[in-house]
Amino acid sequence: TILEVNPHPEELDWDQEFLGRMEIPLLRCTGPHGPGTCPILRGKSCGKIQRADGILFQLDLDREDHREILRLYIEMLDVPIRAVVSEEQQQRYAELLKDVEVATPPVGPSMLDAFAAEVESAALD
Repeated sequence: TILEVNPHPEELDWDQEFLGRMEIPLLRCTGPHGPGTCPILRGKSCGKIQRADGILFQLDLDREDHREILRLYIEMLDVPIRAVVSEEQQQRYAELLKDVEVATPPVGPSMLDAFAAEVESAALD
């Protein structure tokens, strides 16, 4: 199961359809819509991340709360995490990103397929 954290529902729809054809479940999260709306930022549990075998993170690292969410994922989870960020963000937040795989947009079929294979492989270990 992949948790995709992406503020764009139409991209989530496409990714869910693509992964569904490969019979890979996708959990959807559009990220926090306001201060304090993400449970893990309030120290609470999140059922979605507890069920995830991998995280596809596509929030904006230029936002402090989004950086904190990624930091918490890295700290709390032992699953593959792929952060999709711009090249500028990759350089600006290199320290935060050092423990995750990084990809630059756009996310396409080959990247989704490769990440799904990585998640499946890690889940079998």
